[in-house]
Amino acid sequence: MKSINVGIIGTGFSASSHIEALRRLPFVNIVAIASSSQEKAEAAARRFGIPKAYGDYEALIADPDVEAVHNCTRNVLHFPINKAVLEAGKHLLSEKPLAMNSEQSIELKKLAEKSPGLSAVCFNYRHYPLVAEAKERIARDAKRIHFVYGGYVQDWLLYDTDYNWRLDPAQNGPSRAIADIGSHWCDTVQYVLGKRIVEVFADLRTVHPVRYKPKQEGSTFTSGHAQDAEPVQIDTEDGGSVLVHFDDGTHGAFTISQVSAGRKNRLYFEIATDAMTLAWDQEHPNRLWIGRRNGPNEEVVRDPSLLSPQAAALAHYPGGHEEGWPDGLKNLFLDFYNAIIRKQRGEALGELPFATIADGHYTMTIVDAILESHRTKQWVRVAE
Repeated sequence: MKSINVGIIGTGFSASSHIEALRRLPFVNIVAIASSSQEKAEAAARRFGIPKAYGDYEALIADPDVEAVHNCTRNVLHFPINKAVLEAGKHLLSEKPLAMNSEQSIELKKLAEKSPGLSAVCFNYRHYPLVAEAKERIARDAKRIHFVYGGYVQDWLLYDTDYNWRLDPAQNGPSRAIADIGSHWCDTVQYVLGKRIVEVFADLRTVHPVRYKPKQEGSTFTSGHAQDAEPVQIDTEDGGSVLVHFDDGTHGAFTISQVSAGRKNRLYFEIATDAMTLAWDQEHPNRLWIGRRNGPNEEVVRDPSLLSPQAAALAHYPGGHEEGWPDGLKNLFLDFYNAIIRKQRGEALGELPFATIADGHYTMTIVDAILESHRTKQWVRVAE
């Protein structure tokens, strides 16, 4: 099988995570990396052992050797880079969000519909084995969904001295906690249910209206210090709660927080159905809890021999050999590049397991509706 040549745009946390996961795929070859300067790109190329380095993303996209591009840059660059990749007709895997606003993302959706390449958004939590198992069991065993609830909570912005570029709306967009992590919860739950969120009622809060920005910028997920820092007004939310209605009338609710001490990266959901309740927690990703009324509760473990075929395909080691966040990212890339290979062979793709550009755009309209609901204190329909 001919390897697919990939270019990476960006050199931060997302880029390093993508590179590590891609190198676990035998039919993918990383041939180029781009950054904001030639010097920075060359340093990253040496660090990761990548043959080509570019000081601007246009040159990487124009490289005829590059067949697929991973956009791992700051949010403010997502739209122009994604647009350039789609217009070049190359395969695209973009970090979320697709763009800074839904006006930009709808343009990307239209471009993706015309592009000969495949494109996807990095909503990686749907690619865990036990998330896939929850989806299969609901489709097979549940006739009616009663309630959906959960959230996504972290603590990396707990202190007012915690600061990085995501606190700046000019670089991150008008929403922070909802767009950054609430979007993951929405995508994951919609995927598991096979249903769309169509209406929201939101109550958001900025816990620290003033934060202290260090004069020397740090990376994401590093703690700040008050020394040598200046006060900065914060206009984006640290968290909040959202009521949701799905397209079949199912009710749900989720809570988002980036200021919850001790919670490092907890995306969790419970789905109460007529037959059972299913619960999954990303910080304990190898367990799926199933609750029953008239029988013993059970806990399904990540063992390929015990899972449905769809879920077992995402579990690469025997039971007891735990897999986690990096493996979910790897599974996303496996799904994406396997689809590219099938497309190259002329095979029908069917329903794609990864989040498409259309999915990414719809999630942005959910974020829009949440922000509008918070402003108006009313239920708001999600734009189609």
